[in-house]
Amino acid sequence: MAHAISFLEPRAAVLARRREIVADLAELLPPECLIHEAGELVPFETDAFVSYRRLPLAVALPETTAQVAAVMKYCHKYGVPVVPRGAGTSLSGGAIPQEDAVVIGLSKMNRILEVDFANRAATVQAGVTNLSISDAVAADGFFYAPDPSSQLACTIGGNIGMNSGGAHCLKYGVTTNNLLGVKMVLADGTVVELGGKALDAPGYDLLGLVCGSEGQLGIVTEATVRLIARPEGARPVLFGFERSEEAGTCVADIIAAGIIPVAIEFMDKPAIEICEAFAHAGYPLDVGALLIVEVEGSEAEMDAMLKSIVEIARRHAVKTVRECQSATEAAQIWKGRKSAFGATGRIADYICMDGTVPLSQLSHVLKKTSEIIDSYGLRVANVFHAGDGNMHPLILFNANDPEDAARAEAAGNDILKLCVDAGGCLTGEHGVGIEKRDLMRHQYSQADLDQQMAIRAAFDPQWLLNPSKVFPLDGRSGG
Repeated sequence: MAHAISFLEPRAAVLARRREIVADLAELLPPECLIHEAGELVPFETDAFVSYRRLPLAVALPETTAQVAAVMKYCHKYGVPVVPRGAGTSLSGGAIPQEDAVVIGLSKMNRILEVDFANRAATVQAGVTNLSISDAVAADGFFYAPDPSSQLACTIGGNIGMNSGGAHCLKYGVTTNNLLGVKMVLADGTVVELGGKALDAPGYDLLGLVCGSEGQLGIVTEATVRLIARPEGARPVLFGFERSEEAGTCVADIIAAGIIPVAIEFMDKPAIEICEAFAHAGYPLDVGALLIVEVEGSEAEMDAMLKSIVEIARRHAVKTVRECQSATEAAQIWKGRKSAFGATGRIADYICMDGTVPLSQLSHVLKKTSEIIDSYGLRVANVFHAGDGNMHPLILFNANDPEDAARAEAAGNDILKLCVDAGGCLTGEHGVGIEKRDLMRHQYSQADLDQQMAIRAAFDPQWLLNPSKVFPLDGRSGG
């Protein structure tokens, strides 16, 4: 693949001291918590944005906050860059290391520390998977709301870094809306605690600043998250439309009517066919676009909400309306949607974009996206969180063809610019990472970037945390 994305030049002084650095880290960590042999480093050279790879200097796998702090203090003292890593499911290159960096992976910090039903909160280590929180409290009638498609594997630390969302964020919000507190290690090894079990904390909202900061302000080692009581009932319904534009307009009209379902998910025809072939969810194959609309509450509440939604859909020439009749059928419908990325990977290489647009612009952006893809001679499968306008076009290409890969990247950049120009933004939940870093100037002025970089530098004056990410490398305040 053509490497259009650049990285910072490795710090020669750090590379020259590699043996010494590894030896020093071995004094701070148990043998099973340090990886430094070249062959063993390969699994850490990339994340889910597999187009780019770099072998790190070493990988630390601490088991405690104290060990994270010790490694951070050492790296700060000797000017060694640090890259935080959760499960490596980042789709924006957020966890790709550099050759002079120590990766701090949190996979060993995977314990649920406390479940407090009285305060509807759970405190977990950062390496706990998203889904395991809901599994741990399901028997008591609670769940953790954010549900990214990778929730079986992705970890809470990574969710906090990218402010992850998911299908049900329309009603329950994304990670920042469900995060109550964190324990975090700063660049110099200082351990701080922000927030707690209370619904609001006094002073500046530093917790809001940390959530979505992509590991550039510190490394979160523990988190306190909100638990929500399970609703009385939930019911997904499939709506099939002739064209994507009709489905997009229907979504905008549902929200404009003041109706807030728990989720509204969109698939176009290529995505429908890909997901149905994999999951056999019973999706209609004679439609151009599909909406999965889920409502929840009592039977009477769900009936009333669905009646209004069906009326709106009929105004947009809906072809198919299929209401789930059982929990098994509902699970199959969601299995198809949750499997979209993996199912697409069975048939082609792809880049998953992550732009967000106002709902009133959905139809326009879908149409223009198709035109952009056609102009590059590529294919696209659209599957996304339509309720909050978080679009995920999957651009299909051949990774073994450098020209095809370059076209896919260029098409993706054009789509993200389209999202910004339509009044949206570059990312909804995947983060900026390296993927969108050089597009930041399309959304922000230099004054905006300077302000953001000043905040980042206040936490990490040496710019050692997660280098080459988020900010353009020609930024005036660092990079």
